[in-house]
Amino acid sequence: MSTDEEEYRGPATLRLDDGPIAVEVRMSAHFEPVEGRFRWAGRTGPDDTLRERVGGGLRKAAIVITRDDADIETPVKLSEPDPWGGVRISGTGTPPWFGRTA
Repeated sequence: MSTDEEEYRGPATLRLDDGPIAVEVRMSAHFEPVEGRFRWAGRTGPDDTLRERVGGGLRKAAIVITRDDADIETPVKLSEPDPWGGVRISGTGTPPWFGRTA
């Protein structure tokens, strides 16, 4: 896992309607001052099951990242599979790897 707060590399779980899929992800975030919120995006490592589901039209899921012994679940958009067998992912708001805020 990267320690740079604007980037996350490591394990995650994608929660789909029919169950979870464990994946490795690479994601980065940036703050959009005009919108007043973060935008974050990245990709999963190769996963045949996820690739098939996204190729079949799946576009929404939840991503779960464990930080400080807490599971952080955040809605995520899924895009077309990439040439390396992964899937592009994106979201808005507080990035899931930032952890919970008080």
